Amino acid sequence: MTWTPIHAQIHRTIRARRLFEHNQRLLVAVSGGQDSLCLIKLLLDLQPKWQWDLGIAHCDHCWREDSQANAHHVENLAKSWETPFYLETANEPINTEATARNWRYQALTKIAQFHNYQYIITGHTASDRAETLLYNLIRGTGADGLQALTWQRPLSDNIRLVRPLLEITRSQTEQFCQEFNLPIWEDSTNQDFKYARNRIRQELLPYLQTNFNPKVELNLAQTAELLQAEVEYLEQAAQKLRQEAILTPYPAPLSAYGEELEVKSLNNGEEERLNIRLNRQILKTAPLAIQRRVMRQVLQEILPDAPNFEHIEKLTALITAPNRSQTDPFPGGVIAIVQGDYICIQQQR
Repeated sequence: MTWTPIHAQIHRTIRARRLFEHNQRLLVAVSGGQDSLCLIKLLLDLQPKWQWDLGIAHCDHCWREDSQANAHHVENLAKSWETPFYLETANEPINTEATARNWRYQALTKIAQFHNYQYIITGHTASDRAETLLYNLIRGTGADGLQALTWQRPLSDNIRLVRPLLEITRSQTEQFCQEFNLPIWEDSTNQDFKYARNRIRQELLPYLQTNFNPKVELNLAQTAELLQAEVEYLEQAAQKLRQEAILTPYPAPLSAYGEELEVKSLNNGEEERLNIRLNRQILKTAPLAIQRRVMRQVLQEILPDAPNFEHIEKLTALITAPNRSQTDPFPGGVIAIVQGDYICIQQQR
């Protein structure tokens, strides 16, 4: 085996970040493109050192005419590498990036659970990280969106998603594939500019590289890496503050305009009565960034969909609002009311 600088870098990254250990079962998502081929080649070459059980999974979205041929191409590669191959095919064509991504992770998790793989490995690179940061910045997001594409995250109770190539750029994976004559399957949808990510990849990033900074991809990826650690710290601090604010002993039974508070919470098919009360005096001691995160965490538990900026802001404003202030209804009919030192959240009747 030819040992390249990328082999050494990935070997160090896996060990230093403890992405996975020896003798574990890794399911590698292989699309047939340059990034996933670089990934599987690296893991196959490192396998003797780590004693992994590797498997290859391919997800056919059925959104290209050549998708079935692509699946056969990946299957033939798996056979040539004497590696187990698993194929999941969509029942009907998937036409949006978000839908495809959600279906793909569900499909990979299903394969991993059935065949007892502990990790799902994808070939996301530093270039993907830079594109994601720009994409989310343009859409409008906080630090959480800018630090997207983390090194690892749980997909279920016993399966983790891992991305070992986040310090490698797409130009490096292309060079690696050329060096080892890996048969890249070109995805025609990568040239379709109806997808915003393709415009970022084909137009925006090259423009930034030419006119501002040749190393913009790596710099953006490093920014995402810094933000990841900061977001993790802020989330932990907000969780701690939220527990303190909620667990503070309550005064005599609170009521909102004379009625007991009631928040929708399903348990065994029945609606339970809950009093969600946040101590404003405790929340006031925290910086605004932590206050907002506390409110977002609360709203994530009670709203049917993820809260947006406006939802978080109007709940945060109640920390310093006059007594009896209240919000207009959130999605699902939930409202929040100030009563003394408490923010009380209830289901609107």
